[in-house]
Amino acid sequence: MRRVQQREAPRAATGLRQDFDQVAAPQIVGDDPKLKQVSIALHRAAATDTTVLLEGESGTGKELFARALHALSPRADGPFVAINCAAIPEGLLESELFGHEKGAFTGAAARKPGRFEMAHRGTLFLDEIGELPLALQAKILRALEEKRFERVGGTQLLHVDVRVVAATNRNLKVRVAERQFREDLYFRLSVFPIQIPPLRERKEDVVILARYFIDRFCRDLNKQLTLSPAAIEELRNYAWPGNVRELQNCIERAVILCDGDSIQPRHLNLSFRPAPAATVTVDPWDHIDLDGSLADVVRRIGAEAERRKLQQVLEQNGGNKQRAADALQVPYKVLLQKLKEHSLAVE
Repeated sequence: MRRVQQREAPRAATGLRQDFDQVAAPQIVGDDPKLKQVSIALHRAAATDTTVLLEGESGTGKELFARALHALSPRADGPFVAINCAAIPEGLLESELFGHEKGAFTGAAARKPGRFEMAHRGTLFLDEIGELPLALQAKILRALEEKRFERVGGTQLLHVDVRVVAATNRNLKVRVAERQFREDLYFRLSVFPIQIPPLRERKEDVVILARYFIDRFCRDLNKQLTLSPAAIEELRNYAWPGNVRELQNCIERAVILCDGDSIQPRHLNLSFRPAPAATVTVDPWDHIDLDGSLADVVRRIGAEAERRKLQQVLEQNGGNKQRAADALQVPYKVLLQKLKEHSLAVE
């Protein structure tokens, strides 16, 4: 078995430089108590080498927290390597993770190191781990437990020193129950789970984040902008289904569109509000007593309809029985008899 040396993961690998540069601790913006609990958990986990599972909706900034975890850890001087398990075709994912040998498959003209090798002595961030194909999960589990693997098409065992941080926006317990995710891998990944709260649960952080993004984009565009009170109200009342990512995109667009000194609601263009709930149509027959024989039901419903009609016409005619009789097209005496039968006021 051969131990992977750092030189086997060249930092100039095409398209990967931004994924495994040494990183400074990212700034995590917000004062919400839930966010502070996440920060405390990150600091505790960073001091160890345990596997961490970041759980949260899409757009909550799971990669940002993973980078912060890496920067706070003793591995901060090593590489941070990120891979999105949902963004790479299943047929290529194994090669991307574990590398391949020359001639391993058509087009493999040279040996290529995988992300596990590139992350040697650093942190490997497996984003969207819930989308990992079942066929690969056993190999991932072995790499996590034994810290060794073979490249695709290879027979030599490679040993790596990697700290793994995984992230998912799926409920992995449900995936396990559906037999779409290995239970042993789930337990191995979730040694230290951290739940990232959605933005809608951090209402007070919305404006703080918005101002942070305004400052950043204004520096890029050489502008000076503030949030109008109306825009602040709009931001607070929005549900943010896309979380922090949606807010960031919203503010970037608003800064570009705004020609004045302050951002107004029209600049925010919050067009993804949920449609109003459809009016529920109540079927009146659900509340009608249909017990008994057909004759009983017809008599009971007919009597109730007659009573309601009499009452409605009397009210419409201000209690004037003669006009009510004319409107109902019945003789006056018949009207009086009907009113008596239904215990309606007869004067």
